[in-house]
Amino acid sequence: MLQAISSRVISSLLVIVGSLTLVFCIFYLLPGDPVLSMVDPTSVSPEVIENLRHQLGLDRPFHERLLAYFGDMLTGDFGRSIVGSEPVLPKILAQVPATLLLTAASALIAVAVGVSLGVLSAVRKGGIIDFVARVVGLFGISMPTFWSGILLILIFSVQLRLLPAMGSDGFATLILPAVALGFVGAGSIVRMVRGSMLDVLNEPFVTTLRAKGLREGSVNYKHALRSALIPAVTLIGMQIGDMLAGTVIIETVFSRQGVGRILADAIMAKDLPVVQGIVFFTAILYVGINLLVDLSYAAIDPRVRRKGA
Repeated sequence: MLQAISSRVISSLLVIVGSLTLVFCIFYLLPGDPVLSMVDPTSVSPEVIENLRHQLGLDRPFHERLLAYFGDMLTGDFGRSIVGSEPVLPKILAQVPATLLLTAASALIAVAVGVSLGVLSAVRKGGIIDFVARVVGLFGISMPTFWSGILLILIFSVQLRLLPAMGSDGFATLILPAVALGFVGAGSIVRMVRGSMLDVLNEPFVTTLRAKGLREGSVNYKHALRSALIPAVTLIGMQIGDMLAGTVIIETVFSRQGVGRILADAIMAKDLPVVQGIVFFTAILYVGINLLVDLSYAAIDPRVRRKGA
């Protein structure tokens, strides 16, 4: 088990390094000059623009800029925003709680709705609950987050006037963004849990448990569900990572504060230090979630513990 964890940690570090390198390369190859977003080229001389480009290190070769960036990252120096000249790290940390709150609320909705509907759909196959679960799964995986967000705003904010459409103040402003983001994750989880549960219910050990006289509820929700959760947990971990990335769209649609909102603004302004800082923290959270998912297998299925022992 320890060897597997070590291997997973090493691969996670490689993912983080690869993500940062890829983002750096993309911004390096993009046309345009970030300095021109900081100053008005019609009101300053070319010498001032060139000096500013030199101060920011934008005139250095690709490999020097890349090595310098990773060197700064190792020392905890994320640089300063090209647009606002403010330190990147405090700017990101100030927005992290809002994004994590939105992601956690969305994940809670997705897991609660997805797992419960998926299990009930499999146990009561062919019934009304099965039909509802399949509809939720179909719409969840088919509807983009920005579209579901706009629909929720039109229905619950514009027509019914029950919930606010914009802002980040209070619990009420969290409901619609969390539902819009969680609904997409719930669709995939419903389909995965339903299919996995149906497969497990046809396993020989389930037939044996029923032959021994165990109650149907115990067979379904205690023994079969535990085995069915293994593939579902993997998907849940991936969905949480996708929700974290999806906050970029949702925070923009609902005008919420958060890391996703400043990432969208930084991309438009070609503010590379801010983008790289956000990618760094997002990659750490993403690989951390997947590492926890791997460790949770042993808690769900004792067979995994015996293999890793």
